[in-house]
Amino acid sequence: MSSARAAGPDTAALFAAIDSKDAGAFVSALTTDAVFRFGSAPEVVGRDAIAAAVGGFFDTIAGLSHAVHKVLWNGETQVCEGEVTYERHDGSTLNVPFVDVFEYEGDLISQYKIYIDIGELYKEPE
Repeated sequence: MSSARAAGPDTAALFAAIDSKDAGAFVSALTTDAVFRFGSAPEVVGRDAIAAAVGGFFDTIAGLSHAVHKVLWNGETQVCEGEVTYERHDGSTLNVPFVDVFEYEGDLISQYKIYIDIGELYKEPE
């Protein structure tokens, strides 16, 4: 993969929308018929369905913050590697590595795939 690209979509704004738990701003970066997959969950298709799914997920957590460590490009595909910190409603936090793969049509994402294991996020404290 190549990390060279003269110009591209504003990934910082995308992650800021996610970290603000703003499902509307998040889906504005997607094509109307985008396909979204979060971990092992089933694919969700279309902005409205994606906004509902993402909004539902946001309701289950108190907050989140992404740190993107590496961004790679190959043609119209962007790969972001980093770590996300989730804050649970009880105030505890969990750090999880992730890789996001975005396939672009112009400046909008048509395929959004998140590779992550959030199994620990919902475990009851021992």
